[in-house]
Amino acid sequence: MKKGVKTVGVQRQYTGTAGRIENAQVTVCLAYAVSDAHALVDAELYLPKSWTADPARLAEAGVPGDVAFATKPALAARMIGRALDGGVRAGWVAGDEVYGADAGLRQTLVDKGVGYVLAVRRDYRVSPAAGVAGKAEDLAARWAKRAWNPMSAGSGAKGDRAYLWAWTEIAPPGVDGPGFHYLLARRHPKSQEMAFYLCFSPAKARLGALVRVAGRRWRVEESFQQSKELAGLDQHQVRRWDSYHRWVTLVMWAYALLVTVTLAARAREPDRPGMVRLSVNEVRRLLTADLPRRTRAFALAWSTWRRKHQHRARLAHYRRRSGDEVWL
Repeated sequence: MKKGVKTVGVQRQYTGTAGRIENAQVTVCLAYAVSDAHALVDAELYLPKSWTADPARLAEAGVPGDVAFATKPALAARMIGRALDGGVRAGWVAGDEVYGADAGLRQTLVDKGVGYVLAVRRDYRVSPAAGVAGKAEDLAARWAKRAWNPMSAGSGAKGDRAYLWAWTEIAPPGVDGPGFHYLLARRHPKSQEMAFYLCFSPAKARLGALVRVAGRRWRVEESFQQSKELAGLDQHQVRRWDSYHRWVTLVMWAYALLVTVTLAARAREPDRPGMVRLSVNEVRRLLTADLPRRTRAFALAWSTWRRKHQHRARLAHYRRRSGDEVWL
C-alpha cells in the first residue's frame, strides 16, 4: 500500500495485502514449489489503464516505451512462458479465481501441455461430459453423498487441511487441444463452505493429484509472507520502474538463497525426533546471529531449543484441533 500518485503503478485498486480497495501497487508473482520448498521466481508489476493511457506519467516514472496494458492473467501467462522456455520443469500450474476465469491463460497452458488446477467462482458455468450445463455449485449439489472423498490438501499453519473433495469430467471450458478436463469441488466438513476449480491434464488424472496441486497454490502466499518478513519485499521506498524492479529482483534472489541454504542444511542434518525441521526462518536467524558476542555453539543451542519447543507446541495444537473435527 502506498500514499500519493507518483509511485509507479499506484492507484486505488484491490490489494490482497489489505483485502480491500486501497491506494496501492499490485504485482503478479510466479512461485515455484516442490514437495518441501518454494520460492518466488518472477514478478510483473501490474500497470492499470490509468497509467498506460497517460504517456507523460509513464515517462516520468521511467516506464519503457514498449510497455502496454496487460491483464493480470496475461502477465501470468507471460511469466509462465518465460519459465518454461528457460528450462524450468513444471507439470502443473495453480492459481486463484482471477486466473481460473481467464480462457486465454488456460489456452496457453493447454498449448504448452501443462496441467492446471485453477479456482473459479461458484457460479461459473461448465458443461459436464454427460448431462446439462449449469453453474458449478448447482452441479455439485446433484452429486451423491458417496461422491465426496475425505482427503488432505497438505499441512498448514493450523494443522492438516482436511476437506471433502469430489470431481467430474467436463467438456473443454473454452479451450482447444488434446487432454482431459475436470471440475473439482472442495467442501469444508464443518462449515460446508465450498470452492471450485477448473482442471486440465494432458493424460488421465487421479483425484489425489488434483487435490495435491490445489493445496500447493497456497505456497505463493507463504512465499509472499516469508519474502516480506525475511527479505523486505514490502519495504522498498522507490517510485520509478527500474528501481522497483531492481528491488523486487534482489528480494527474490535473497529469499531463493535462504531456501537453497535451508535445503542443503536439511540434507546434511540427520532425522531428529522431537524437533521440527530446519526452517527458512531459522536459517535466517542463524545467518544473522551476532556471533562476535554470541558464540556459534550458543546460537546453535538456542536454535535446538526453539525447534524442540515448536515441535511440542505443534503437537499440542494438532491434538486440540483434532478433537473438534467432525466428518459428515
